[in-house]
Amino acid sequence: MRLVFAGTPAVAVPSLDAIAASGHELLAVVTRPDAPAGRGRKLVRSPAGAWADERGIEVLTPQRPREPEFLDRLRALAPDCVPVVAYGALVPPAALEIPKRGWVNLHFSLLPAWRGAAPVQHAVLHGDEVTGASVFELEEGLDTGPVYGTLTDEIRPADTSGDLLERLAVSGAELLVAVLGAMDAGTARAHPQPVDGVSLAPKLTVEDAQVRWDDPAFAVDRRIRACTPAPGAWTTLRGDRLKLGPVHPVANAPALAPGELRVERTQVLAGTATTPVALGEVRAAGKRAMAAVDWARGLRLTAGESFA
Repeated sequence: MRLVFAGTPAVAVPSLDAIAASGHELLAVVTRPDAPAGRGRKLVRSPAGAWADERGIEVLTPQRPREPEFLDRLRALAPDCVPVVAYGALVPPAALEIPKRGWVNLHFSLLPAWRGAAPVQHAVLHGDEVTGASVFELEEGLDTGPVYGTLTDEIRPADTSGDLLERLAVSGAELLVAVLGAMDAGTARAHPQPVDGVSLAPKLTVEDAQVRWDDPAFAVDRRIRACTPAPGAWTTLRGDRLKLGPVHPVANAPALAPGELRVERTQVLAGTATTPVALGEVRAAGKRAMAAVDWARGLRLTAGESFA
């Protein structure tokens, strides 16, 4: 089939690789406009856009996909289908109607669970044991279209959102290409989503990423893993903000008040509403990440100090 791909972040690249190897004709890549990044705030191409640049494939970067210039170019390209992976903008009806076989979206959840921008993060945050990916027909509603196919993946006890998303991006790429192949062969069948089991997954904010030390240890663990690597779990000590890497609950540890710190020879414990957790990496503002024991040694923590 003749395809135009829509995607932006690094998780879209495995699907681009899979499509390029599949024999379909990739006409162009639609991605979000170049954005400032780094200390110099220079404009940087998205990972999907950079992938296309390296291969001499046309890149389209509309501010909004309703722009007449973009719609005209999409009509001129005349794709059979537009596969989508984490594009990052709402697609208007005028664009949805252009490809003969519509837009098909690879979404990283088992729909109708976790519709929205952060399905993997919410699956980890809420303690789901299994998640997966779905390829569905894009329509005006938020991730509501009929589903062509799914896959499942177990959420491992130490998985961060980054770990899980990296796995799903690879396995999901295979699913997306399989669906495109079935569409090309005329054997693809989309089935309406169930009306029950709908849950929403809005983007996690910096406020969502603040650790609640008066939560149980399992909830503290989940929140930090859900927010790793983005937006990045954090807490405060002595009025300064600290980024925290994944922790792990410690059984049979001394009782600590929520947020209270205890420095031991090989670990640093922080109290929760239940058992303490052992800190992993800690990163102070403007500093590199370091092991919690090294951080505590340099800071010279005193007895009774607590995270806020």
